[in-house]
Amino acid sequence: MTGLRELQRQRVREAISAAAIGLFLRRGFDGVPVTEIAAAAGVSKPTLFKYFPAKEDLVLHRIADHEGESARVVRARAEGETPLEALRRHFLDGLARRDPVTGLNDHPEVMAFHRMVFSTPSLQARMFQQISRDERALADALAEQGGTDDLTAALLAAQVLATQRVLASRIWQRLAEGRPLAEVEPEAVDAANRAFSLLTINGY
Repeated sequence: MTGLRELQRQRVREAISAAAIGLFLRRGFDGVPVTEIAAAAGVSKPTLFKYFPAKEDLVLHRIADHEGESARVVRARAEGETPLEALRRHFLDGLARRDPVTGLNDHPEVMAFHRMVFSTPSLQARMFQQISRDERALADALAEQGGTDDLTAALLAAQVLATQRVLASRIWQRLAEGRPLAEVEPEAVDAANRAFSLLTINGY
């Protein structure tokens, strides 16, 4: 059970991140100083950095719960389901839920958030750091299954994460071009199925 102190920390963290993202979406990531974010959130600058060591973390906190997700999907898959089948199913389920990380969400704030991330070099760099950690975690999860060597697991993990990233970026781009979500969705599902089919090798 989460203690009261931890709940309070979570509330403060959420409030700081929400204040930061609101400012970033209005004025751009590079146009907002950390001192202004701290003032908007009602905390001191040292307190802000205690919760978020880097300015980029204020943005990526929004998707922090997805870190390590692919590895968790592989480990929690149903008996008889291959890792790639589980990952394909999970991505398709995300599309059905309009999960923002799949790119298939046309809410104005979600669209603006993706535009900010895709157009800000420092956020892209920070995102790739997270992707690298996800690759290692997924490679470990695949290697645990047996029947493959570490190199194969590492290569497949890199391909899976790249596939998910490309799919999400392309889906968002279609929406950013002004195409309706109802038109983009079936194309997104077809693209995801095709992409994961290309990855299906060696029984994975």
